[in-house]
Amino acid sequence: MRIAINGAFWGMDTTGSGQYLMALLPEMARLAPDDAFDLVLPGRLDAPADALPWGVHRAPTPLDRLSGNLAKVWFEQAAFPRACRRLGADLAHVPYLAPPLRAPAPVVVTVHDLIPIVLPEYRGTALVRLYMRLASAGTRRAALVLTDSHASARDIERVLGVPAERIRVIYLAAHPRYRPQTPAECRPVIERLALPSRYILYLGGFDRRKNVPALLRAMVRARFLLEGARLVVAGRLPERDTPFTPDPRRIVRELGIEDVVQFLGHVAEEDKPALYAGALAFVFPSRYEGFGLPPLEAISCGTPAIVGQGSSLEEVVGPGGIAVPGHDIEALAEALVTLATDGRRRAQLSRAGLRHAAQFSWERAARETLQAYRDVAGR
Repeated sequence: MRIAINGAFWGMDTTGSGQYLMALLPEMARLAPDDAFDLVLPGRLDAPADALPWGVHRAPTPLDRLSGNLAKVWFEQAAFPRACRRLGADLAHVPYLAPPLRAPAPVVVTVHDLIPIVLPEYRGTALVRLYMRLASAGTRRAALVLTDSHASARDIERVLGVPAERIRVIYLAAHPRYRPQTPAECRPVIERLALPSRYILYLGGFDRRKNVPALLRAMVRARFLLEGARLVVAGRLPERDTPFTPDPRRIVRELGIEDVVQFLGHVAEEDKPALYAGALAFVFPSRYEGFGLPPLEAISCGTPAIVGQGSSLEEVVGPGGIAVPGHDIEALAEALVTLATDGRRRAQLSRAGLRHAAQFSWERAARETLQAYRDVAGR
């Protein structure tokens, strides 16, 4: 079988779609050496494409030097389908929400989430909304929709009207580097980052759905009950304080909790396993996630997680965490205190989380994706 894959996010390992593609494709190529994989890259993409164990093809558009957004749409709707025809592809896979309306081969699309559709504050400009209508129409025409969680599958069925039999859940996975760490492995990172001896970790973004202001308000209620533990907030901080990306540093000052909150800013990938493993707990109170890799990374390191209810996060952490309503400050504060002070509960959740995390692997995701290809091709 010959599979053409939209490579618009190839090389972009700081994006979820890029991480997905760059983890999945090598595993599929390893597991299915008799299949031909053709990675189709936009002409304007400046990404490494040499010496790869699959075909790499450029699909330039007339707009590559003029408009990034229009060139992207042209690539998705015209250049990529033409490349599929030229390559004689038996199947086309678009690993993010941008399938073409028409293609010369059956289309499989991976929809990680519907954030720009279901959350009003993420709908953007009129042009963004028009683009999402185009992407939605293409998704409804796809032969099969892959998605990262049952929560997202329900949204795709409800919001886009895709029949349940054309949706398949295939879980993502954490990188193998996320595993329990010894104290000796953690110590250099903890000392270099000047972390406190006891801390609860937040690592993620600061846009509105991440719900960081609620976490900081919960710290006001919990601060004197945490037995000396501090909240360590990691992630690239907002450049501007806006309603969409409220600056947590301002909120901490206004709440008067500077003594129990430490900001790390951006953290290097190689430091994250020790950062997770050294924490008493990981907290991620997001209101909506299509999957949520950080909580899976945390429980893979043996650190229990506190997550927001209402989307995929309860699936991701399973018995390895505590789920609370994101708007319930009291419940969030109680969960923080529980995991900061109850060593027995932490150990119980840690063991359960490690067992649960063992179910997620990129090899499993690749096998299930290859089976999805074969099911579509066999229709």
